[in-house]
Amino acid sequence: MASLRIAIAYDCLYPVNTGGGERVYRRIAELLVERGHRVDYLTRSQWDAEGPDATFRIVPVWSGEIYNAAGGRLNSAAVGFARAVFAHLSRHRGEYDLVIVSALPVLNVFGAWAALLGSRTRLVSDWLEVWTWRKWREYSGVLVGTIAFLLQFAALRMASEITVNSAFTGARVQRYRRRSRPLVLGLLDLVGTADAGDAVPVDSGLVLFAGRHIPDKRLAALPPALAVVRRSHGDAHLVLTGSGPETQRLRDAVAASGLGSAVRIVGRVDDEELDRLMASAAALVNPSRREGFGLVVAEASARGTPSVVVAGEDNAAAELVHDGVNGFVATSASAADLGSAIHRVLDAGESLRASTLAWFTLARETQNLGRSVDELLARYDASRVR
Repeated sequence: MASLRIAIAYDCLYPVNTGGGERVYRRIAELLVERGHRVDYLTRSQWDAEGPDATFRIVPVWSGEIYNAAGGRLNSAAVGFARAVFAHLSRHRGEYDLVIVSALPVLNVFGAWAALLGSRTRLVSDWLEVWTWRKWREYSGVLVGTIAFLLQFAALRMASEITVNSAFTGARVQRYRRRSRPLVLGLLDLVGTADAGDAVPVDSGLVLFAGRHIPDKRLAALPPALAVVRRSHGDAHLVLTGSGPETQRLRDAVAASGLGSAVRIVGRVDDEELDRLMASAAALVNPSRREGFGLVVAEASARGTPSVVVAGEDNAAAELVHDGVNGFVATSASAADLGSAIHRVLDAGESLRASTLAWFTLARETQNLGRSVDELLARYDASRVR
């Protein structure tokens, strides 16, 4: 295949921002460059001097804050970045063969589609999540939720190709665009494998949470669940990394639980410390109601650490956890259900750690982003000869 000119549009960039989406788009850009293509990464400016090092070209098209005090995305930022993407692609119309745009937020898709309308450029929209109408109404109210759902419905029809982070989301896409063939991105190679020479002793009572403190994570459910676990595992203790708008509510839940030093909130930690905690934990627990993929489960599995997640119609992380293989899926975030799932992990001990690592090693060979990028390029190539 001849060298292509490709743009990727997302308002965050790893490592300046450290979420899963940022890592996905950066890695896609790197893989495309490795395959001989030229990549422009359209993003927002978040630095005063030079931007981070990259093998691709970083193109800041907008600047501004994207989150409100509660950790939600600002509507004004969504509009601002989408307009900036539209303006850039309009100015450079015809220069790109392929544009990959994040559907988070969905207005990005509208901006890219409008700029490229009538051109020969192929548009790919990437969907971390696709929500039902009921979910949108619960989240944003009847009026705003209905509008958001209709925008999502329209945006799903605008791209030549659709990529998703999970089979769960792929099925949702097909529910609203029946003839589509969403490409499920393999993301397990985003996770580095553990160095055998850096073995960390396992703390058989350590239960770890790693992530942002936002409402969807349901962190207040963890202290009551730990209290249940400690009835049979008296040494069980909980460490929570990260911070966010729910941190104070979490502290209140810890105080109300009476668990004292059995729960530690350590805030943000560097990568080295997080890796050490992941490797030494007996279990990773994530009671989130919403995950587009659940990269933290893969990160834990790479260290042989089993995970506990909660089943839910918007939680794709539950796809990654197989009961008794690499963890357990709790039926709810209640203290009894979540505590029971953690209890089973601690009871299983080393045998579950061994099967967790075996699961990750095998899954990483087939569910990797390199294969997904090759499939995306093959689909682009096939579209040119139709």
